[in-house]
Amino acid sequence: MKTAIFSTKSYDRKFLEAANTKYNHELLFFEPRLTYDTTALGMGFPCACVFINDLLDKQTLQILASGGTKLIATRSAGFNHIDLNGAAELGMTVVRVPAYSPYAVAEHTIGLILTLNRKIHRAYNRVREGNFSLDGLMGFDLHNRTVGIIGTGKIGLIVAQILKGFGCNLLAYDLYPTPESEGLGIKYVDLPELFTSSDIISLHCPLTPQTQHLIDKEALSLMKPGVMLINTSRGGLIDTQAVIDALKTRKIGYLGLDVYEQESELFFEDLSDEVIEDDIFQRLLTFPNVLITGHQAFFTEEAIANIADTTLSNITEFELGGACANEVRAKPFVARDNSIQ
Repeated sequence: MKTAIFSTKSYDRKFLEAANTKYNHELLFFEPRLTYDTTALGMGFPCACVFINDLLDKQTLQILASGGTKLIATRSAGFNHIDLNGAAELGMTVVRVPAYSPYAVAEHTIGLILTLNRKIHRAYNRVREGNFSLDGLMGFDLHNRTVGIIGTGKIGLIVAQILKGFGCNLLAYDLYPTPESEGLGIKYVDLPELFTSSDIISLHCPLTPQTQHLIDKEALSLMKPGVMLINTSRGGLIDTQAVIDALKTRKIGYLGLDVYEQESELFFEDLSDEVIEDDIFQRLLTFPNVLITGHQAFFTEEAIANIADTTLSNITEFELGGACANEVRAKPFVARDNSIQ
């Protein structure tokens, strides 16, 4: 199938072309993001292949549909960048990659926890400058600390497995507890109890209308002073301004982010010679107890290879006219009730 692939980097092209040797689709790669302003690039392609910072609102989808696009294949598990209702109205099918390497994201999560706790990033810079002082570098034992995991899908469960090895006490919140969690000693609790009891809180849930700003001023008020907050899931789960206020008051003692609410204008690009105009993001960078990576938790050889293969397999299923196992459809809107759907 003739496919326009947006937001491509050299590594995307390398792995997609390698995977395509067994699928033989006609792939055309575009570096720009797919937005309303770049839809002309996708005209005439039956399939548009996109990534998380592409913006497929209804207007964008309408233009693509007018050019013959029938399939939207996102190279991600999340699909909040796509107007599913708009796609359905236009008769377009949307497919995703529900799993690629949960180990990649889970291991990066642990890396953020360890780096923040033991100040490894700060120690690295000190030693390079010949400063071997230990002042300000004290951490704490993870052993016996309580970690709250919000969302116990594949990634959340692997995070729990790793933290069990450290001897942590594990709390979790999920509307649908998984049977695999039984052997990990996980205790499922409601969100208020998780917030009040956890030394570390790690987010592993999708972004939906119900989880938008799950971590807001009210949630933060329930947390322990000095709590560590980690987000390797979706930026919109956190009210960034509320988090900045909590950093100022020392309510948050450590913040590790691999995602950010307004990341679409920043992440995956080299802006080292540019003036970054996002004042909220720039404010985050001023805190010594904040560590931000640019949405790289998924970025391992295994994960990128799996993403490429599953994406092309999805396209093949659609082309052959059968049911698409990884199709996603719009769900009816439900008012927020602090539940994870």
